[in-house]
Amino acid sequence: MKYVIILADGMADYPNEALGGKTPMEVAKKPYIDSLAAKGEQFLVKTVPDHLKPGSDVANLTVMGYDTAKCYTGRSPLEAASIGVSLADEDTSFRANLVSLAGIGEYETLSMQDYSAGEISTEEAAALIHTLAEELPLENMDLYAGISYRHLLVWHHAQDFGTLTPPHDISGKPVLDYLPQNQTLLGLMKKSREILRKHPVNEKRRAKGKPTADSLWIWGEGKKPQLEPFYDLYHKRGAVISAVDLVRGIGYLADMQVIHVPNVTGNIDTNFKGKAEAAVRALLDEGNDLVYVHMEAPDECGHRGEIKNKVKSIEMIDESVVQYIGNALNASKEPYRMMVLPDHPTPLVTRTHARDAVPCLLFDSRKTLNGKNVFTEKSAAEGGLVAPGYALMERFLKDE
Repeated sequence: MKYVIILADGMADYPNEALGGKTPMEVAKKPYIDSLAAKGEQFLVKTVPDHLKPGSDVANLTVMGYDTAKCYTGRSPLEAASIGVSLADEDTSFRANLVSLAGIGEYETLSMQDYSAGEISTEEAAALIHTLAEELPLENMDLYAGISYRHLLVWHHAQDFGTLTPPHDISGKPVLDYLPQNQTLLGLMKKSREILRKHPVNEKRRAKGKPTADSLWIWGEGKKPQLEPFYDLYHKRGAVISAVDLVRGIGYLADMQVIHVPNVTGNIDTNFKGKAEAAVRALLDEGNDLVYVHMEAPDECGHRGEIKNKVKSIEMIDESVVQYIGNALNASKEPYRMMVLPDHPTPLVTRTHARDAVPCLLFDSRKTLNGKNVFTEKSAAEGGLVAPGYALMERFLKDE
């Protein structure tokens, strides 16, 4: 038996006036996924416990079958594992975004224009982070480059830093009410703006009309994590495919195979087909029982309020990923179970994460159930609720 989890990050949404009162899942043409729905079962899953914020860190851990009440220590430590940074017990790691800020006055008067600095390339970002690592006053700290706008700051023996805000939660808003109370972190953010203002990378982006990376934005704090190996928990050999360090880091910490696919971006221009091909190889050629294929595109489109692109991303996942993997497994004659779901909603109207339970589709190639003809938030709600969410993995792997 082979097991496939298709994780469409942030795919779930709310009815939208621009879509005729429908959600992107309802509007998107996804014939292959809907054909699985007709033969499978649907239900809702509570991926975010009430005591935690609705982030991709918490939600993906939950979908992977981990009880976050026992293992969650913060977002950034998961990304540190992917970058290859080993944390000491006394270290605190932080996500350090490169962001675009609107305005020309003092830092406190600026607004969050773009939490991703216009989806800055990894190569451009590496040059900026290298300069910041050399010129910032990083006493008892280290700054590491990640992917695109997502980077890592490690503070050894950190001071109390209070509440930190994700930049994607305040798109278009003044930053004043969301700045760190800790003066060390705030000072780094302000100094980074001074350093980055005339950096050659930003000069070139400005000349091309692209958003500039104006500042670091520090958030997503956490301590050294420990995850029980996935195989020890579920006795299945698993692989993870993702463009983002967060999900790759979970894979590394869970002692799963982490597969790097070329030309993946975490957005709608990513290499969807390459991910699908890698998933098939992981299952049929490399001896894995389970593959977790994570696609960030719907989430990024939700954060940006890109209605058409969010619909398109769902359609591309259906055709280039779900259909490809399904056809390959059907041709192999291997029995398989496939699960399609988001980790959390990223509604276009709010442009940030929501904690609502998410729709989940479960298909078993050995069975033909009398399912719904479409997979949506509404149709899944008719199938009941799986809670706590980490119980989903045991249900998925149960050989019924």
